[in-house]
Amino acid sequence: MSEPKMPRREFLKDAAAGVGGVALSALPAASYARILGANRRVRVGVVGFSDRFRQALLPAFAAVAKEHNFEIVAVSDIWNRRRDEGVAQIETATGARPQPFRNNEEMYDARVTDAVMISTPDFLHGYHGVEAIQAGQDAYIEKPLAHTMENALAIRDALKGSDRIVQIGTQRRSAANYQMANEYLRSGKFGDIVMAEMTWNVNQPGRWRRPELVASIKEEDTDWKRFLGNLPYEPWDPRKYLEYRLFWPYSSGIPDQWMVHQLDTVHWFTDLPRPRSVVANGGVYLWKDGRMNWDTATIVFDYGPLDDPSRGFQVVYASRMTNSAGGTKELYYSNGGMLNLDTNEITPTGGLTEAAAAAMGMQAHQLPAMKLSDAVPPETAANTGADSSTTAHVRNWMECVRKRKQPNAGIEAGYNHSVALCMTIAAMHSGKKVTFDDGRQDVVIE
Repeated sequence: MSEPKMPRREFLKDAAAGVGGVALSALPAASYARILGANRRVRVGVVGFSDRFRQALLPAFAAVAKEHNFEIVAVSDIWNRRRDEGVAQIETATGARPQPFRNNEEMYDARVTDAVMISTPDFLHGYHGVEAIQAGQDAYIEKPLAHTMENALAIRDALKGSDRIVQIGTQRRSAANYQMANEYLRSGKFGDIVMAEMTWNVNQPGRWRRPELVASIKEEDTDWKRFLGNLPYEPWDPRKYLEYRLFWPYSSGIPDQWMVHQLDTVHWFTDLPRPRSVVANGGVYLWKDGRMNWDTATIVFDYGPLDDPSRGFQVVYASRMTNSAGGTKELYYSNGGMLNLDTNEITPTGGLTEAAAAAMGMQAHQLPAMKLSDAVPPETAANTGADSSTTAHVRNWMECVRKRKQPNAGIEAGYNHSVALCMTIAAMHSGKKVTFDDGRQDVVIE
């Protein structure tokens, strides 16, 4: 796999010293403890006023901030247009006008925040997370946590020995139906998982494209060198700045954006930290617009106990951006039937029938058909309103910041999905089967 590399020690050293030459010093725990009182406001900074923040995180924050006494007081964005938009739209949504900053270093030096919400481009999540931790901030970090092992290890190491509260933006872990599914699967009533099928299909030529913005942005309006983070320097490219999801190493596209969400549920439901192996196939079959990242991908994972190859199951992830049939689905199968997280139903679909079982002197295995909410007490399902999973996830982060407890999607969840993502990217780039060496904490291309 070809990926940008920076020695992890250098990355951590640079982050601790302040990327860009500005010192970042952790706030003393005693001073931070002052915010924990119920009447003490938690001051939040926005790191990157992105489409994701504008469309999902800001409405979620506005819906639950008052009950936890959180307020957005700062917005850091290296592009002057996004910075100005952030100030105006945050004020409209929350009633409070945040202070603008040209970059994270300026914001952290001003010491006006206690926590940050990071929604920058995919390759910068872990990098900016390290900055935040070193600056003594609690953080909500959008997924993926990292798509290189260097960044995944760097942020996990930065958090060791720290009391910072970090929530990763895999919001399914806070969604009521997924929490019910987790409880049901752990009850043993479903039986062993024998297969999972996951799809995420769209038909949108303009998905991740920003042609009008690409035509209008000028290099002097932003800070290209800061945007590159710990990647090697290359000349200014507005497409890679604004359409980064189409270009490696800024993103892997489909796996970074969609697969991580769905694969994270596998880790959660099974307590398995990573796949045992990954193979992938795909390409750019239709949208010949200069992109590097695939518009169609089929990725196959082998999961099971790492020390017992005789047990396990397969996960098939298929995604295309060229035809939307099938939409977004997550289907879990046992020998007795299916758990459908699209319809939130448990059915005997595909289960062992009486005739097939009798032929082998076995008993039929058919799950009873029911709604997921019938299998788990309904009080676990809370109405959290529009985009309920993101709202619930932001609320969970706020509660954990207040109570100093681990959130639903903590650093290990983020690290584990990052390992699976790095394995996937290696399989896509090499065309070979990929495993993982836990001793070296790195992918192995076979």
